[in-house]
Amino acid sequence: MTPRDAAEPNDSSRWSDLDRPPLNAAALRRALVREGGLWSDVEVVPSTGSTNSDLVALANAGDAEEGAVLVAEEQTAGRGRLERQWTAPARSGLFFSVLLRPTEVPVYRWGWVPLLTGVAVATGLSRAAGVDTALKWPNDLLLTVGGEERKAGGILAERAGADGVVVGVGINVTLREDELPVPAAGSLALAGAVSTDRDPLLRAVLRSLEEWYGRWRSAGGDPGASGLQETYAAGCATLGRRVRAELPGDRSVTGEAVAIDGDGRLVLATEEGVQEPVGAGDIVHLRPA
Repeated sequence: MTPRDAAEPNDSSRWSDLDRPPLNAAALRRALVREGGLWSDVEVVPSTGSTNSDLVALANAGDAEEGAVLVAEEQTAGRGRLERQWTAPARSGLFFSVLLRPTEVPVYRWGWVPLLTGVAVATGLSRAAGVDTALKWPNDLLLTVGGEERKAGGILAERAGADGVVVGVGINVTLREDELPVPAAGSLALAGAVSTDRDPLLRAVLRSLEEWYGRWRSAGGDPGASGLQETYAAGCATLGRRVRAELPGDRSVTGEAVAIDGDGRLVLATEEGVQEPVGAGDIVHLRPA
């Protein structure tokens, strides 16, 4: 990728909010791109439809190396799982995608990549923002706002070519109550974060992701040996709760979420005494029962 810094704002435009300064792409590259490290490039663009779509296209065309990071100050067509829309005001959050090529890891273990990213994001935000972040299986980031759990971020992983995975992350940073897309949403600011400066937050998240990805890859993708399975379970707010998993074909499974298995699936203990694993690729909705 060819690095490009975000354009300077026009004071009369939606970019003029002084509480939301632009990211410093050059400083991010100096901090993150190093010899022997994972991150090969950091590009910041003023606006795009979806960083995931853009990076998947670059990877498929052979124009992006492993460790490429694409960040947008604004996403106009951000996507979550099942093509659900993700929108937020310009510069109000961190919207970025990374390209990983875990060729040392068997493909059947690649389903751990979004869960690994969740652990990395939660760890990075805990360090840099001083907030306790929980994970809702399979891909949501939860923060506590006024004693209530709210979704403040999400993760989307997509295959890119034969050997790549693009992982997109969206985190609400400075969204105010009147800007929330739905009442159940939250942001770091609303959760009382000690810092909402997006540059150090992004650096912390990407360094945490590099650390966890390296640990998982060194273990051949083994979630147990890498410590990933145990760490994810410890931070997963879904475990111990009674939930209903809505599946394709109007099928549903209700039970207590009791474990995350070795394939990253959520294991539900049903009233019939059966433990049924549910995969992230199969689920339409996961709701409290």
